[in-house]
Amino acid sequence: MENGQNKLVIVSSEVLPDIVLKVLAAKRMRARGEVSTSSEACRKVWISRSAYYKYKDSVFNYEEQLTNNIVSVYCILRDEKGVLSSIISRLYELNTNILTINQNIPIDSVATVTFSVRFEHDALSTNVLTEELSKVHGVVEVKIISGE
Repeated sequence: MENGQNKLVIVSSEVLPDIVLKVLAAKRMRARGEVSTSSEACRKVWISRSAYYKYKDSVFNYEEQLTNNIVSVYCILRDEKGVLSSIISRLYELNTNILTINQNIPIDSVATVTFSVRFEHDALSTNVLTEELSKVHGVVEVKIISGE
């Protein structure tokens, strides 16, 4: 630590002590709702609760693919029943994971919507995403506002 400040480092899991990997596994179980308590997670990965609590706030999984494939999209949609639902269905069909949706109140019979999605395994380009969403009935305009 320089000047008393914590620094984050990226370290290959191959060189980490087993306890750190087990704490990460226990945290993942808790986050996903696979276990209802930290004690239960600790029992499942064979670590003590004291070890879990010692490291849980200091170790995190770094998943590069989670940040590389995130795209924010701006749409103008007609104020008609089912348009947003159709967009959500199309995003599902395109194998994206919807992270956020923000729809504004309609003005002049159109509403703006922004959403962030994560592409799964580079299976989709932003051009294809734009084209496919533009085909949905009730979509007036689609723009990529950030991302790849």
